[in-house]
Amino acid sequence: MTEASSCQLYLISPLDVGGDFPVLLQEALGAGPVAAFQFRVKDIGLDEAAALAEPLKAICDAHDVAFIVNDDVALAKRLLADGVHLGQTDEQLEDARAELGDEVQIGITCHDSRHLAMEAGEGGANYVAFGAFFPTQTKETSHRPEVDVLQWWSTIMEIPSVAIGGITPENCQPLIDAGADFLAVSGAVWNDPDGPAHAVKRFIEIFEN
Repeated sequence: MTEASSCQLYLISPLDVGGDFPVLLQEALGAGPVAAFQFRVKDIGLDEAAALAEPLKAICDAHDVAFIVNDDVALAKRLLADGVHLGQTDEQLEDARAELGDEVQIGITCHDSRHLAMEAGEGGANYVAFGAFFPTQTKETSHRPEVDVLQWWSTIMEIPSVAIGGITPENCQPLIDAGADFLAVSGAVWNDPDGPAHAVKRFIEIFEN
């Protein structure tokens, strides 16, 4: 992931990445440019997570899409992942950087907090994530930032911002207009009745226009 002059798509996996999910990921990444894919699973061991992640990482590598691991520095290190995304209750940024090195992208969840974002930026995060901007069923959230936090961030910091939470093709335009560098999307892509490729194409069309 690199800083962008225009908004880009950042996909987040559903919790169930078994079965035919690799096929869905292949379809999604083949539909248009995607900046990153976040592997997000819960309550499974390191070996099982690695077994699920490895074929997905291979698909991302083939499409030149950054492979980001959610919340798990050990798994990111084992997979030689491009990055790790940390919440406020996960491993500390400083410790993760020491473990993974300078080449790995580290993103930090900042909810609706300008203070947390500044701390993350000054601490060496590669991107900060704000959300949830809209109601979401992907994860429980009690934070609902205003769109202007993206505008504020883009005017004072070079580090990219990620907008997250209930984002769809129908509601994303204000986030793009406010300066979000990436839109993190899960349900709107994987649950699209016409398939993930259709959803990705819709987002790309919005970005290009």
